Amino acid sequence: MNPALRLAYGAVGQLARSAAALTPAGEAKWRRSLAARRGIRGRYASWRRHRDPSRPLLWLHAPSVGEGLQARVVIDLVRSRRPDVQLAYTFFSPSAESFARSLPVDFVDYLPFDTPGDATAVLNALRPTALVFSKLDVWPVLVGKASRRGVRLGLISGTVSEVSSREGLIATALLHECYEALNRVGAASEADAERIVALGAQPGHVVVTGDTRYDQVWNKAASVNRDSELLAPLASTRPTLVAGSTWPSDEAVLLEAWPAVRRDIPDARLIIAPHEPGATHLAAVEDWARAEGLSLARVGSADATTDVVLVDRTGVLGDLYSLATAAFVGGGFHGAGLHSVLEPAAFGVPVAFGPRHSNSRDAVLLHRSRGGDAVTTADETIEVLQQWLGDPAEREAAGSAARAFVQRGLGAGERSYDLVMDLLFPSPVERTTA
Repeated sequence: MNPALRLAYGAVGQLARSAAALTPAGEAKWRRSLAARRGIRGRYASWRRHRDPSRPLLWLHAPSVGEGLQARVVIDLVRSRRPDVQLAYTFFSPSAESFARSLPVDFVDYLPFDTPGDATAVLNALRPTALVFSKLDVWPVLVGKASRRGVRLGLISGTVSEVSSREGLIATALLHECYEALNRVGAASEADAERIVALGAQPGHVVVTGDTRYDQVWNKAASVNRDSELLAPLASTRPTLVAGSTWPSDEAVLLEAWPAVRRDIPDARLIIAPHEPGATHLAAVEDWARAEGLSLARVGSADATTDVVLVDRTGVLGDLYSLATAAFVGGGFHGAGLHSVLEPAAFGVPVAFGPRHSNSRDAVLLHRSRGGDAVTTADETIEVLQQWLGDPAEREAAGSAARAFVQRGLGAGERSYDLVMDLLFPSPVERTTA
């Protein structure tokens, strides 16, 4: 990194640390992110007494929930097969905190801002054997200090979109040395491998391992308990659309289309899980259902007779997809990007999504496999949903294609586990001795 860029990057990090100390607490995501980093060095330091120097420590970092789900597959394999390994997990976004706290790891906390002082404090506390990033996020100061200490560095489920901002001049100058320092990289595909090399990774250190999300969603689908307190009251033979992680811009299209779908399929029901289930967002859906004369209840109070089930909590969508005849995944009409189409596809459910999906490799490939379909208007949404909810043959064909698509991606978990073992235990003898 050139000196001027290093200076500017360092100034931004110090500014963020100052903001964390001075900004009042609040419910806004950015306020929560800053507040969570107050006293963070002390939290890491207090865990230092739990660090057993006789055991290797694997540190995985995933910025948010999506990347965390990719890391979860490897965490579970390491935990079950290598009890001698200590596990640390860090995340960046407040939206990932609940998920992170549920992981079977020895240490979990937010990642501090990328400043020299914070990086030194974290490395002193964790003393990792290996540091592995999930998907793409790497941090220049942390990577540089870890590399100089001899920490082995890796990346799993490496993914770079065709229009990644990381290929710009400033990002390239800032991150090139980070990718170059990685000892092992597991790329999601051949195309991703080529783009990661273009970002700076050494070609001989990059292999195609696949995307661990396929294993994660497949395992999740297989383990869902349909007799659970959440699902049992909602069990029904009614044609059911589960709309997951929707934004108001998605709902503007979907809710306009739904009355026409109901006229054609009168017993169709809608389970809708807004991405951010705040009071205003939920009230808007309730007002719409009331105006359409549809019965609505929130999940937990709804049953099989409810026309619209409104999900007012997070963390349950993965289970609710098990009830779906078809799915509508949100984000395709919103600037934040499309959410996961793999979760419903793993249940053998055909998936509809909006037009802004080109950055989602999964959605593009699912569409090509005929397990999903992109819609741009309410009329197109009506046509697709009527076909899947009302025609068993069409639904079965699309659902089978969706399930087969996920199956073709399985195996990345094992390959990523092997990559991590190579980082933790360079000796073949060490890898086979727990």
